[in-house]
Amino acid sequence: MRLVRHPLEHTAPGTHRELVSLHYGPTGGAKALIQAGLHADEVPALLVAHHLRGRLEALEAEGRLRGEIVLLPYANPIGLDQRLLHHPIGRFDLASGENFNRHYADLVPRVAARVAEALSGDAVADVAAVRAALHDACAELPADDELQTLRRKLLGLAIDADVVLDLHSDNEAVLHLYTATPLWPEVESLASLLGVELSLVATTSGDEPFDEACSTVWPRLATEVSRRLGREVRLPGACIAATIELRGETDVDHALAARDAEAILAWLVVRGLVDGPAPSLPPVGPPPWPLTGCMPVIAPSAGIVAWRRPVGVIVAAGEPLADLVDPSTGETRVLTSPTDGLFFARELRRYATAGAKLAKVAGRAERRTGKLLSA
Repeated sequence: MRLVRHPLEHTAPGTHRELVSLHYGPTGGAKALIQAGLHADEVPALLVAHHLRGRLEALEAEGRLRGEIVLLPYANPIGLDQRLLHHPIGRFDLASGENFNRHYADLVPRVAARVAEALSGDAVADVAAVRAALHDACAELPADDELQTLRRKLLGLAIDADVVLDLHSDNEAVLHLYTATPLWPEVESLASLLGVELSLVATTSGDEPFDEACSTVWPRLATEVSRRLGREVRLPGACIAATIELRGETDVDHALAARDAEAILAWLVVRGLVDGPAPSLPPVGPPPWPLTGCMPVIAPSAGIVAWRRPVGVIVAAGEPLADLVDPSTGETRVLTSPTDGLFFARELRRYATAGAKLAKVAGRAERRTGKLLSA
């Protein structure tokens, strides 16, 4: 294992933070990147990375790694250090207010200009040329502050990977994942091995999250190069990326984490990065749900939230999900499901301010456009 330290831009004299990447297996061939805790207060991901670390050390010692596997045991040293009145703030950067998993750079315009005339139609050569250009373009991104430095380093580590897995968790939720719609045939086996209860897909979800910055760059680059050359240019979808939501924030358990780590490693066997017998895939689960059908449950006023239904159940539009109790008037308002579908995530805190998004219900009917992810 090779440990690499990546210093971040200093915010003030006497301060220093660094990102750490752990590199296992041979370089120069297939590559996977797995990162945990981009939202730094989502601890289940950090524990899964801990279990992956031990397993990858053993697999490397046994000579069973066929490609390079890069593990980031914590992807966000900024967020890990943020506290406000003893409360961890790991989802948003306190300096800018920005979500740590949004606004990753669109490298397509600068890379298209560099590779358009060089693409030969040979898939292997074209992928290598594009990856080199992506890596160079990423290195040129601005890094004027700590957050920009972190984003540039994270994208630089992942932009040439065949597989990118971004490990997260929700507030209270079932195990679920997000991926790009065209990638579902490749990601379905991962969902099956993990035993996810819900897979959400979209062509683009908006606001440039990390996984899409790595995977959707390939079809978008093919479109842009085709436009520049005035003829169709095809590129392989050379990166499979997914965001895995490891249940809820309090699901921090060694048995769960070990099981999730083993499922990820089994999928890397399927992808050819780990040597071992092909795992037997569980029965095919439900088809993916459109992210455009994922509807929020919003608090119309402030109040105490008393849930009526647990996560993981199928609900009908209009079905009561929670009571919202106004402590000043004693009035109770019933919050209902906005759609038919799977009630898969809800807020951990039990007091809501007006306008707060309290829960999510995945529906089959596509009802939303634009920015599809939560704040």
